[in-house]
Amino acid sequence: MIARKGPDADQVGFPAFYPERRITLRGTDFLIGKRSVSQGVDPDIDLGIAPADVGVSRSHATIHLEGDRLTVTDLGSTNGTGVNGSDELIPAKTAVPLRDGDRIHLGGWTTIVFTMERADPEPA
Repeated sequence: MIARKGPDADQVGFPAFYPERRITLRGTDFLIGKRSVSQGVDPDIDLGIAPADVGVSRSHATIHLEGDRLTVTDLGSTNGTGVNGSDELIPAKTAVPLRDGDRIHLGGWTTIVFTMERADPEPA
């Protein structure tokens, strides 16, 4: 966001340390954003937990899982969404395919890495 001079660039405080979080997602559709009781937003991946990234919109993006197919869609967020370090932001409201291990970049410094958990094969 700072490199792109986004609208929130002057407000970003980069944390000295941000603990890794692992979130197991079950279902097919997941909202990424920041919780807001007043706006009725309760994301599946809540990035409003301290230290919160001010560059993340309340309803920033969605993840959709159908079988082994995973997509990310930016919901028209203020600062956009990138994939795998590309300088090109993904188009708003367009599902972009993801693969196991892809990185989603949003806000000022948040990176989400998706890994598909596979069931262990049954013993022979």
